Amino acid sequence: MNDDLILSDLQHGDAGIRRLAHGYATSGTWRRLLQRGAMVAREVASALPRDAVRAVTRPGSNLTRMELGSNPCDGATSVALYVHYAPDGRISEMVRCQVRLLRDCGFAVAFITMAPHVPDDDWAAMRPLCALIVQRLNFGLDFGAWRDLVPEVRRRWPQLQELMLANDSVMGPVYPLGPVIDALRSGGTGLFGLTESLQGGPHLQSYMLLARGPAAVSDLLSFLERLFVTHSKWLLVQFSEIRLARWMRRRGHRVAALFGYDRVVQAVLTDSAERRRLARSHAKLQDLDQMPDAQAKALLQAWPLNPTQHLWHVLVTRFHAPFVKTELVRRNPGRLPGVTEWPAVVPSDAPCPLPVLRAHLAAMGR
Repeated sequence: MNDDLILSDLQHGDAGIRRLAHGYATSGTWRRLLQRGAMVAREVASALPRDAVRAVTRPGSNLTRMELGSNPCDGATSVALYVHYAPDGRISEMVRCQVRLLRDCGFAVAFITMAPHVPDDDWAAMRPLCALIVQRLNFGLDFGAWRDLVPEVRRRWPQLQELMLANDSVMGPVYPLGPVIDALRSGGTGLFGLTESLQGGPHLQSYMLLARGPAAVSDLLSFLERLFVTHSKWLLVQFSEIRLARWMRRRGHRVAALFGYDRVVQAVLTDSAERRRLARSHAKLQDLDQMPDAQAKALLQAWPLNPTQHLWHVLVTRFHAPFVKTELVRRNPGRLPGVTEWPAVVPSDAPCPLPVLRAHLAAMGR
């Protein structure tokens, strides 16, 4: 196993000032943070009346179409719930590659698309790769989709030992996925992910999560069942991704990440080029390449960054992390320097080659 693929238990601690600090670090300036705060306030204010109407009217199922794949995998003990969205409904070759690799790692894949229309040939192309293919309304983001599949998971696969939650919000893999899955499985029982974020309190970023062991799987399913799904993206992230790690820890489960925040920060501090790269990303960090290690580490703890945004380059080049966040490449919300260089980090023998990644971006409207 790659020595860099080592699970680190999540840090302990509450959100505290880190929520505001992270928002500032991600936004870049206090002015942009205030603008972001105003936008969130408007979004929440708009969502709450719609949430109230939904609670009163109790609309029917969000699932609009469900079919078995070529191999329904009856009795499977390892299942992956993979969420997809594309504005034109197409299922890109990159998405098919990700699903195929999950299947090859031993998962029965339930593919869930939130696209309003999927071309027939794309739907048919997923049948050989999946145990179940589902279409649902585009409501509640990924956690809403995972929640809607809980009854079906309980009915079809009652003896689960592993449950993976995954989505197409990341590009790749640019490095082999098998060793990453093996490393997640090496942690025994609990909840495991790739990257640890300190925003809102230590938690696992949810683009790929793996619950292992019957108790952990059961508690993850219970978390999803009880989740309040809101029209507000901001509120949903607070209720779901940020809260999940605390939920699992309170029930006695290990929660760990392959790329713990401290490990990634330490890799930055030992690489002068990465220090300079990070110093250019934010005014608060402009003297980072001149600071003693202890001072620099304390700063990056006090002003925690988003690993898949600010630390993307060291994750891929130093740790061979398999994915790059699509949002980073498409929109670069933190206006970080050097993001346009992302093709240079994709190896020539990447499982999802560069032309496949470019085609996926084009389909997403880049």
